[in-house]
Amino acid sequence: MTIFSTFGLFIALSLLIALLLAVITIMPWLRATRTSGTSVDNQLLDINVAVFRERLAELKTDKDSGTIDDAHYQNQKLELERQLLDAQREVTPMVAPGIKSRLIIMVWVPVLAGLAYFLVGDRTPVFDLWTAEDKVAQVADDLLTGKIDQPPAWAIEDGTQLISAMQTNVYRHADDPDRWMRLSELFLSLEATDSAIEALSRAYRLSPDNEEIATTYAQISFFANKGQLDASSRRVLQDVLAKNPQHEGAQMLMAMGEARGSNFAEAQGWIKRLRESIAAKPGDHSKALASLDELSANVIAQEQQAAQGIEVTVSIDASLLPLVKANDVLFVAIRDVKGGPPFAAKRLPISIIKQGKASIRLSDLDAMMPERTLQSARSDKTQLAVVARVSHSGTASAESGDLSGNPVVISAEQTQVNIEINQQIP
Repeated sequence: MTIFSTFGLFIALSLLIALLLAVITIMPWLRATRTSGTSVDNQLLDINVAVFRERLAELKTDKDSGTIDDAHYQNQKLELERQLLDAQREVTPMVAPGIKSRLIIMVWVPVLAGLAYFLVGDRTPVFDLWTAEDKVAQVADDLLTGKIDQPPAWAIEDGTQLISAMQTNVYRHADDPDRWMRLSELFLSLEATDSAIEALSRAYRLSPDNEEIATTYAQISFFANKGQLDASSRRVLQDVLAKNPQHEGAQMLMAMGEARGSNFAEAQGWIKRLRESIAAKPGDHSKALASLDELSANVIAQEQQAAQGIEVTVSIDASLLPLVKANDVLFVAIRDVKGGPPFAAKRLPISIIKQGKASIRLSDLDAMMPERTLQSARSDKTQLAVVARVSHSGTASAESGDLSGNPVVISAEQTQVNIEINQQIP
């Protein structure tokens, strides 16, 4: 199939519409009488007659009411009749245009419309999409509906065409969760994680009872968020476990997420539930149980590390709370007062702030680099300071409009500190 099947149809329909507009434009000329020299535009004459009758009626009313006498009435009536006769003499015949003028209009309307379409903007992406549709549209549909697992070699000669065709196909069938699911797999293969998560979120909204879609959505969100459970992925996992309490994949994600969020007791609880579920199954599950024991030991080690950290209580000045937006991000870090990369840092959603305050623990678990830890800084007697900032853009570097507080210097033995965000960066 060539580009002509789509492009040619577009050109044919465009020409048809343009010619129709051209005919509509010259329709008044076509209605003109075919006898030359006798065509008269009576529109102005009709208006003059209507005005004459209205003025005559007004004069008659004035005469009957006694406002004017009979002589004045006769003079005014005579003047109106004279003006009407003068207007009739000035009516000019309408000259009907010739066939050449009509053809010029019928040709130039389509030509100018076509030039406007091509010159107003770059139409290359549109033509490329049509090319992709004509070449690999059926292959894209077969992939998205599961009829084939791999595209033929000729269809991936230009990967961009296949991707465009698949995206177009999904949007044409926007109510099909399976197509969104398979589109997310395509994005994951291309390492386009954000696009994959968006496709999975749409699939989940269309089919929230589908466990495969739900757990895949939560899993991809979990790893994209660096092992943290955000509000969305947590809610999805809770819904899965409410319907199927023994879902092992959801239990594992909850255990890992709670551990990453420093909720160690909850993490151990999920590990215990998962261990009991696996142990109750028939067969040899020694490897899986050993992996859970290793995970439990890691959670214990993390808990011990966290216990050696610093509890940071972040508060936001009440006057600045109206400036906080739902998509803002809270950055909390401990760094050398002389500068340099932080020894520990956390990037958290602003939703962690409750009633203008939040409690956050920073430890070696939050080190940016393995060799640059909070414990090593304390061992070296490094002067440390705690900093906090609310970012509107979510970037690590401070920007104009962000909310921040003055750094708080802490001692080597200090395990708790309060910091207030009380100013806006100009």
